[in-house]
Amino acid sequence: MGEVIEGEFQRRRIVPWRRGEGLASLLERWRGDKTVWPHLALDHTAPSNEATFAEVPAALAPPVREALARRGIERLYSHQARAFELSAAGKDVVVATPTASGKSLCFNLPVLDSLAREPTACALYLFPTKALSRDQEESLRAMMADASLSHGAITFDGDTPQDARRAARERAGIVLTNPDMLHSGVLPHHTNWARLFANLKWVVIDELHTYRGVFGSHLANVLRRLERVAAFHGSKPRFVFASATIGNPREHAARMLGREVELVGESGAPRGERHVLIYNPPVVNPELGVRQSYVKAAARLSADLVRAGVTTLVFGQSRNTVEVMLKYLRDHLSEERIPLDTLLAYRGGYLPQTRRNIEARLRAGEIRCVVATNALELGIDIGALDAVVCAGYPGNLAALWQRFGRAGRRQERSLSMLVCSSAPLDQYVAQDAEFILRAPVEQARIDPDNVEVLVQHLKCAAFELPFVSGEAFREVPAAQTGEALDFLSGHRVLHRDEQTWHWASDAYPAANVSLRSIGWDNVVIIERPMEKTLAELDWRSAHVMLHEQAIYQHDAEQFQVEKLDLPNRKAFVRRVEPDYFTTALTQTRVEVMSEEKSAAPFASGEVSVVEKVVGFKKVKFHTHENVGYGEVALPELQMHTTGMWLTVHEDIVTSMQAPRVEVVDAVRALGHAMHSVACVGLMIDPRDLGRTLGSRTGQPLMEPTLYLYDEIPGGVGLAPRLFEERLELLARARTLIEGCPCDDGCPACIGLDVGLGAPRRHGRKRLALAVLGKLGA
Repeated sequence: MGEVIEGEFQRRRIVPWRRGEGLASLLERWRGDKTVWPHLALDHTAPSNEATFAEVPAALAPPVREALARRGIERLYSHQARAFELSAAGKDVVVATPTASGKSLCFNLPVLDSLAREPTACALYLFPTKALSRDQEESLRAMMADASLSHGAITFDGDTPQDARRAARERAGIVLTNPDMLHSGVLPHHTNWARLFANLKWVVIDELHTYRGVFGSHLANVLRRLERVAAFHGSKPRFVFASATIGNPREHAARMLGREVELVGESGAPRGERHVLIYNPPVVNPELGVRQSYVKAAARLSADLVRAGVTTLVFGQSRNTVEVMLKYLRDHLSEERIPLDTLLAYRGGYLPQTRRNIEARLRAGEIRCVVATNALELGIDIGALDAVVCAGYPGNLAALWQRFGRAGRRQERSLSMLVCSSAPLDQYVAQDAEFILRAPVEQARIDPDNVEVLVQHLKCAAFELPFVSGEAFREVPAAQTGEALDFLSGHRVLHRDEQTWHWASDAYPAANVSLRSIGWDNVVIIERPMEKTLAELDWRSAHVMLHEQAIYQHDAEQFQVEKLDLPNRKAFVRRVEPDYFTTALTQTRVEVMSEEKSAAPFASGEVSVVEKVVGFKKVKFHTHENVGYGEVALPELQMHTTGMWLTVHEDIVTSMQAPRVEVVDAVRALGHAMHSVACVGLMIDPRDLGRTLGSRTGQPLMEPTLYLYDEIPGGVGLAPRLFEERLELLARARTLIEGCPCDDGCPACIGLDVGLGAPRRHGRKRLALAVLGKLGA
């Protein structure tokens, strides 16, 4: 008993800085503060919502009902009960309700119900990240223990030890993994997983909204293979999808699964009163339109929240920004008797155990503020938060509301604040602040029948099981499947006898098919003189953050990079105390390797996208003034891919009767519109298609050339399809620009004016349409 009292005393004593001001008092103080109130572009209050309850379904297995009772759950939210009802009726279901609405129970209840009724039943859970699967494993095992279920639940990923892998195959009732591991580590070895596939009742896919574009198209084909393998072993699993807010959850899930899916879209969870603010920092240079640093503003406002006892999550746009904001936050609060280890950063690059410790402390309520990248956008359980501050607009509404949804996990008042930068898109949002309240959330698009993607997975599927004549590849018709298999036979990848296609190569196909456009190769960061592993970074980020003389920031401390050993994937750093941080300077260019097709002014072929870190600048903490530059000697990062380009020839440029710089900017504006309509037409994520403006002559401003290219090494056929539809692409771009109600350009059509350094003589929209006319659109 004495230990309990002492523990309670310790918990009370660790928060001596609390003033009891609270969010309501702080908001009132901000509204009377001349440094805050005049710069609020939006001050909106969303009223609270009462919970809508439903009785725990009578059909739910008694052990699971008992588990709910032990957790104090006497009733379900209406959407949880509806999801169970549809799942129990044999339907495939997608649950699309806001963050923190209790989506986990929507898929855990039907799964645990099956496990309670059938001792041999199995389920497969898919999460987009390792961290999320391990977080869900912990909560799932706790609930299974409350239900007295002996089925094991285990995460199977690249970090899983060998003995645990054997347990996953031989004994686990629930296997939690990610799409990459399912694709390359489970399906090709399905005979080792015969017990799982023979008894597979459920497949749960969480964070559906993250599977868009090429990544989502790959996953849809992985699910085709999964259902094929499951059918071979005698099972036909049902699917439950869970998604944050997107514009088309039912359509997206149906496209992913190849058949109709029931939607549960009305949340019954309560929501406390939410205050939505947009803060636009004051202008400090009216001539250039430069505003006060949004990083410093976000840190200052977040410090106010922490002083008021408001648990806060701050989102930064990059790893460097996150570390700078954490340093500023600690500097602001250094005299407030607030322990520094209650103000932390969370981002990619931290070691897995470090991240898990931060997550556990967040759940325990020991952390007052965490500054994070989008690594905390997804549904990792981090307990109750009262405020979210976004330093910079993340680029789309779906991501913004996903971040905002992290606040208000209790039925209390919460704050969601966007601090705008000087970037054109941020300023567009600030000038039309209610845009974030009224505009529809973006849709998720995939194209599972993309030929390049489909053929890659047909090879993987043939390796797993031979195809027989007349067999369809799920919703891909048998005739079309047969044609693709014959194509592979003609290239001696498959061997066909009278009725069957067999795998005929020595290669292991899944090893050569990456579901994501990024690699998994990491550089380990080693601290001198202790030779201790400090962190790790992916290959591309290492060039930007770990070049020699760079200041690498970790947990608001600074380390200077003494040596970057790229061949051995190591960077050696030493702790220092500079008054500056570094920012890398990079250049990107596109080089045409071979022109395969041409129809003036368009062409397509193989291109090389070359990115190089050419130097760095030193930026003084707090004042953000440049205090020096340095050179960097690093190899170029090259990506060979497919591209399409549009060259505006010199006769068109000179015939426009406008300054050359304005014509080139009009081509840039046209590129924005073409990129937008291309992403819709190809059903891809905008990040899957690169865009840049260059010149085939090598001379700036001469014959401006617009490049659109696959952002995936080797390409997945996007650019060749654009070339085939080039005239339609121009026509749709013209329709988009003419139909937009804006005066002279906005993010919805030609993008925002980046500024030319001189007054314009011609309107951007009019000039972009004139260029289109000269091109024949």
